[in-house]
Amino acid sequence: MDRSSYAHIPGWGSDLERENRPAVPMERTPPRLDVPWSDPPPRQPMTVEVLKSVERPEHSRTFGTRLPPKGLSGMIRRAAFRRSENDIGHWLALIAADRVNVVEGLCQDVRRSPAKAAILGVGLGVAAWLLLRRR
Repeated sequence: MDRSSYAHIPGWGSDLERENRPAVPMERTPPRLDVPWSDPPPRQPMTVEVLKSVERPEHSRTFGTRLPPKGLSGMIRRAAFRRSENDIGHWLALIAADRVNVVEGLCQDVRRSPAKAAILGVGLGVAAWLLLRRR
């Protein structure tokens, strides 16, 4: 087969033998990590509740412990993690838990500082006035 007769076709020769490809000197295959764990790294200690997908048999070796699930948003997250990650309800529940967590944070801020409560009340009043005024 005469390869030069097809050279005008864009992409021709991309399936050539490896030694005949123009990009071969630049190609490099990363080395495989075929080292089996004879002594796996230690697991991170679980000092707080960590939620885990139902698809995974065990927790990963490292995980975040900064914000453990708590309150109403934590209950929603726990319910979400009882469902499969394939289920849209899992993801919708996690989004809802994020929104509830925002409201919980605002309530904590108001409880800590009455000045923030006043600012929040004024802000909500202005927002309501803007939304409800007649045009």
